[in-house]
Amino acid sequence: MKKIIPFIIIALSFASCKLTDEKSPEEESELLEASVKDSTTVSDKDEHGCLASAGYIWSKVNKECIKGFSGIQLNPIDLQDNEDETKSAYVLFSEDVNQAEIFLPNQENSLVLTRKAEGQPWILGEWQLIPWKGYVLKQGDKNLFAGDGEIGHKVLGSDTEQ
Repeated sequence: MKKIIPFIIIALSFASCKLTDEKSPEEESELLEASVKDSTTVSDKDEHGCLASAGYIWSKVNKECIKGFSGIQLNPIDLQDNEDETKSAYVLFSEDVNQAEIFLPNQENSLVLTRKAEGQPWILGEWQLIPWKGYVLKQGDKNLFAGDGEIGHKVLGSDTEQ
């Protein structure tokens, strides 16, 4: 009997100990939240919900997400044979064509130029979009960009658009 008592005490002490790998429900939910945060990617949507990684940007004029590099391509005046879309400006017009939204290279925010009457240039401060052999974009007295007025990316040496 004296040998059984120590054995019972040892058995009870093992049985009463809480296993260290068991966690409370609160600890489990905290661990789950932490693992979800670690395994998900950061959303790259802008404040309007446009998915930048898919190439979408917000159009102030059309009030919707649009594909970047869409609209009328205007190439830099000094690089008219430019095939690098990231160096070009792009123009989108409102439905009534009285507003022109300009997307400049390396700038997050677009410019919205307005015209007073048909045939007149679209203006915002020192910026002007002039309809001449397509379009010319000026800042002050300097011509910066020009394009043929055709929508879409141009491939030089080809008679088709891409």
